[in-house]
Amino acid sequence: MTEVYDVSYMERTRDYYRAQGYTTDYRWAQNSETPFTPLSKPMNECRVGVISTAMPDTELGRVNRRIYSNLVSPIPESMHTEELSWHKAVTHTDDVNSFIPLEQLMVLVDEGGIGSLAPRFHSVPTEYSQGNTIDNDAAEILERLREDEVDVAILVPL
Repeated sequence: MTEVYDVSYMERTRDYYRAQGYTTDYRWAQNSETPFTPLSKPMNECRVGVISTAMPDTELGRVNRRIYSNLVSPIPESMHTEELSWHKAVTHTDDVNSFIPLEQLMVLVDEGGIGSLAPRFHSVPTEYSQGNTIDNDAAEILERLREDEVDVAILVPL
């Protein structure tokens, strides 16, 4: 029987960066207040937006890591995910609907489970700078969600 050892993600990450020569441990994001607001209306009246860390599978999307807004229809056949950290030995990103649930959300619209789907979904780069994420990316994503009149946002990190 093979023994399985569970190694803490945080411990493994600290060890990895220490082995790279970093002397200061990464400080994990913390929020002193919960940045969520209760819904002001039922889900079947809400417009839902989607945010992913996957980039568009285009030349620009592969090399320019910035915020992108993409139409939800047609659903993209692929997204650029290779540079992201996910368990490539046990899963894949060949099916965009497995990590950006646009098709499933469209079904929920048809069934009346949600009011509508925003016309765009948004790609936000993974960033190891909490300051940049909070001060720049989050503000830009919020602005775009407001432009799309989104009531509820689903963040699907990869």
